[in-house]
Amino acid sequence: MKCVLTGIHLNLLQDNIKYFKDDDPTGAIILLSAIGAIIVLSIAAHAIRHGLGVKGTAFKGGAQAANPRNFNIFTMRRIASAYGLDKDQSRLLEFVFRNAAVGDPERIMQNGALLDRHFKRAYKAIERSAETEEEAQVQLSQLFSLRNVIEAAPISNGTISTYQLSENTAAVLSTGKDSFPLRVISSKGDSIVVEVPRNALGTPIQIPKGTKVTLSFFTKSSKGFAFDSRVLGSIETTKGPGLQLAHSGKAKALSQRRYRRRAIRSGCVFYFVFIDTVKEGRKKTPKLFVDSRRYTGTILDISIGGCSVKTSAPVQVGSRLKLEIDYSDDSNITVLAQVLRSNRSGSAGTVIHLKFLKVPRRAFNNINAVVFGFDED
Repeated sequence: MKCVLTGIHLNLLQDNIKYFKDDDPTGAIILLSAIGAIIVLSIAAHAIRHGLGVKGTAFKGGAQAANPRNFNIFTMRRIASAYGLDKDQSRLLEFVFRNAAVGDPERIMQNGALLDRHFKRAYKAIERSAETEEEAQVQLSQLFSLRNVIEAAPISNGTISTYQLSENTAAVLSTGKDSFPLRVISSKGDSIVVEVPRNALGTPIQIPKGTKVTLSFFTKSSKGFAFDSRVLGSIETTKGPGLQLAHSGKAKALSQRRYRRRAIRSGCVFYFVFIDTVKEGRKKTPKLFVDSRRYTGTILDISIGGCSVKTSAPVQVGSRLKLEIDYSDDSNITVLAQVLRSNRSGSAGTVIHLKFLKVPRRAFNNINAVVFGFDED
């Protein structure tokens, strides 16, 4: 644009060319106005496509991204609309993308592992830049709330091609009323090759050619999928005998939990919590009282909505518990939970499944950091 304007300026200075009459400046005004309009429109178009040229953007929580926007605002509007994000959530997601210098956010939204990587960078950036611990906790809670909204959005489930099955993916092969855990050997070529299913004694199961089966599996981003197929035959592979299954084109998403859940092994202690009525003046108010007796257990899996605990303590369904989970050398995660159900686990005790009733902000952030792996170096 600069070169064009320079050329026009030089031409206007040439004495042998007359664009306007000396006594009629109207033509000059019209031309200069047109040139000004073109410049303004060019600047506006550039701003729309590439952002406003500022170094970063801040979201409501206060964190600032250091990188310019490498995508246009219409991309963010499409993403926000597809995932049902409000204005503040959209601004925060833009901060995540700018912080990681993302150029194609729509592609990132379709890949849970990449999305987690960029959210983790934003998590670390907030920890570094927050002026106070309270400010950091507020911003992190906003970040995790957004990640959970995206995780639960129906669009994030979708379908994937059976040709995208990765080697060594854990899967479950179902035929009739029987199900067999196994792993994928390969999904390349004309068929999917999985391990030969085995019974509880480790004996290979012979499944006839043509048998209808269902293969269920989870991706690295913890999303479950399944597809119907049929047995094509058996084959020898470098990893041992395999079972050939027909590709089905698309694997449909399984109905998933509201929150991502992660298997862990972490110690915990818990106390029974009781509700009693306390008289305050003329009113009777229900109050929670924590029993002093202390019980131990092991966390088997956890999400922001609840967890499973293995314990030898006698715990009744419906019981309320104050749960303290080992998190770090100098910190515990403390929540109020209720027992939804319990299952005997042999002679070792019982597995109780808990729903979280009250999760303080710091506990909310720490649990999410564990579930998404953001607290790992």
